[in-house]
Amino acid sequence: MLYKPETFVHTQCSYIMAECYSFSTNLGSETEEGEEDHRKIYRYFTDLVSTFPCEPGVSSLLLYRYNGWYASLPSMVGIMAAGRHFKARPSDVLLATLPKSGTTWLKSLLFATVHRKLYAVDDDSRHPFTFHNPHECVPFLEYQVYVDNRIPNLDAIPSPRLFATHMPFQLLPKSVTDSGCRIVYLSREPKDNFTSLWHFSNNLREKEKIEPWSLGEAVDYFCNGVSPFGPYWDHLLGYWTAQSEQPEKVLFLKYEEMRKDPLGNVKKLAEFVGNPFTPEEEEGSIIDGIVKLCGFESLRDLEVNKSGKTELVFGSVENKLFFRRGVAGDWVNHLTPEMARRIDQTTESKLRGHRLTFS
Repeated sequence: MLYKPETFVHTQCSYIMAECYSFSTNLGSETEEGEEDHRKIYRYFTDLVSTFPCEPGVSSLLLYRYNGWYASLPSMVGIMAAGRHFKARPSDVLLATLPKSGTTWLKSLLFATVHRKLYAVDDDSRHPFTFHNPHECVPFLEYQVYVDNRIPNLDAIPSPRLFATHMPFQLLPKSVTDSGCRIVYLSREPKDNFTSLWHFSNNLREKEKIEPWSLGEAVDYFCNGVSPFGPYWDHLLGYWTAQSEQPEKVLFLKYEEMRKDPLGNVKKLAEFVGNPFTPEEEEGSIIDGIVKLCGFESLRDLEVNKSGKTELVFGSVENKLFFRRGVAGDWVNHLTPEMARRIDQTTESKLRGHRLTFS
């Protein structure tokens, strides 16, 4: 099924509702028998994950351990459902991150870059970011696609399809690693990543009327690997190693380097996903326009990100929570010297010999 450009935003940004939840009549309805089969799949995975060891961790939910990795129960179920049913295309782009490592920013840059001919970056009246948070434009496999007892039909989504995930490389669906689709990974300095995660988790805990984590408790859990989709260092190394082995398939980016040179990194991103800027585009203002459109302040100040919400598998999240500060080095305002030293020592130990460093 082909989609007109004006309906593409519904297909790509809001297909979660159309495909995963309501199965709109445009794409065909599910039979009762098929829906029951889907429910059985989710019940099976939910029962299975419920038997795994679990701990509180740096999260608003209990974290369940599977093959050395941690995730909340609904997220782990989504990982398993995606592993069984997601069929990647060679033209797909998968954005992989740990939570709170710049995911919202990179989603916006990726979407605006890939679809720059469909949506002019200087046309606020039509651009999806005016009406949709970036998490709706580039949905998470385990948070938004494989949820709600549904196995969605993603064949109707036009290429290039853009998806995101927090899964470690080792738990990616086999079709992703076999298909040749491109993976873009964004890393962030561990102390900043931890600090942002701590703030975000406590905001969600406050919503549920749960006592917030103290920094000391959270540092202990983080350094012991008990954080969403962690251990942090193993997650990084999975994608770092994949890039060294398959540089044509995996692009490893650093948040701090992107902050220093957003223009150069947007060009690198465009080339990697097979949609490079033309000489005319480079001479014009389109790259600057993308960077400006996706800037922290620009996105934060949109009404959809002031008052809107994004539906994730663990509940509704106010869009404003995705925009706290967006700077590098904010950890110095929160961590004690001893906390910072402990994270640094753990980082040095875990990354030793891998030539992966952070400024």
